[in-house]
Amino acid sequence: MNNWLRKNPQVRTIRVAAADLNGQARGKRIPSRFADKVTTEGTRFPVSVLNLDIWGEDIDDSPLVFESGDADGVLKPTERGFMPMPWLDAPSALLPIWMFREDGRPYPGDPRHALRAVLDRYKARGLTPVCAVELEFFLIDDSGRNLQVPISPRSGKRRKAAETMSIRALDQFDLFFTDLYDACEEMDIPADTAISEAGLGQFEINLMHCDDALRAADDAWLFKMLVKGLARRHGFAASFMAKPYEDYSGSGLHTHFSVLDENGDNIFDDGGPKGTDTLRHAVAGCMSAMRGSALVFCPHANSFDRMVPESHAPTGVCWAYENRTAAIRIPSGSHKARRIEHRVSGGDVNPYLMLAAVLGAAFNGIEDAAEPPAPITGNAYAADLPRMPSDWKTAIDLFEGCPHVARIFAPEMVRNFVLTKRQELHYMQELTPEEQVEIYLDTV
Repeated sequence: MNNWLRKNPQVRTIRVAAADLNGQARGKRIPSRFADKVTTEGTRFPVSVLNLDIWGEDIDDSPLVFESGDADGVLKPTERGFMPMPWLDAPSALLPIWMFREDGRPYPGDPRHALRAVLDRYKARGLTPVCAVELEFFLIDDSGRNLQVPISPRSGKRRKAAETMSIRALDQFDLFFTDLYDACEEMDIPADTAISEAGLGQFEINLMHCDDALRAADDAWLFKMLVKGLARRHGFAASFMAKPYEDYSGSGLHTHFSVLDENGDNIFDDGGPKGTDTLRHAVAGCMSAMRGSALVFCPHANSFDRMVPESHAPTGVCWAYENRTAAIRIPSGSHKARRIEHRVSGGDVNPYLMLAAVLGAAFNGIEDAAEPPAPITGNAYAADLPRMPSDWKTAIDLFEGCPHVARIFAPEMVRNFVLTKRQELHYMQELTPEEQVEIYLDTV
């Protein structure tokens, strides 16, 4: 692991960082000459650090703080190893880490371990999920009182209009996207297609499919960090917040997944357009857990501003073939790539928790051989369907009591996430919408 540092002697400092429940990077800055100690022994910080609120404050009634003496966890490097941090001026390296108990057991309140636990269920059955994510984000000029589209470095103008799939919009920020793709290559993030989206200064980049869901979540987490950091180097902000502009579409984080058996065959592929019984079972599991998992897919106050009818965000629990108004879409195309697209999450999610919720729900359905209702046709917004929670409090309550969620996440994870979100709900109610946006702009 330290070979990377020896090959990059210009790197003088490293950051060791883990994702907390909100997907925020929590960790330390360390001189690179002390890297050997970190890679061999790990590092330590309080378990409660992975359970801070969006402001970085302790959770008032959490048993992880005073009740337990604010005890340390042991954080060890993930398989990813060192990577550059191209958004910083000084050459630096990032070492992703995750948390363990003192006795070596994984800490169940670590989001990465939550996903690992779901993947262990697949592995025990000889199955491997293959995942790809689509990340939408906004480029924003936040230098003034109101958020707006940045001035184009090419034209010197500010284009205040939606630019769906516009080559011109991409070219307006060509230097940023060129630097972004170069940085993704340096960090080994598999960035694929970029398009402009329907919001002001909104873009989407797809990450290539991966047969290691932990790595796919790592890629999404690192990509969000990279985009936000690199945008600042270019003189503007980037944000994955769900809904920065009231009158335009919000940002989603759609997930495509299939499942391979021990022979490497796609168990959703029946050789035709419909997919196998197993695909339907997975769909049924996703639908059963969808309302209960809404807090994972919509984790912030701003998240629910995106979940409104006719907004390209699903509001009803349903599935369909080749229909983007549905919460779960089965894309057309080659039967060999038959897969499920889960379209509920906003761009503001924690990728580890999101993939754990999606893949865990699908596995529940496969395990139970559950059957979904008939797929819908036409406009899902006009159909009489079970509705996703429309407010934060309801989502918190549903998550806490959902039996499907209890099969996916450890009790400590459920407790910690609920306590975190109830504290955030309490304090967000004291803020104006403008103050809320200011917080979410940089954090999510």
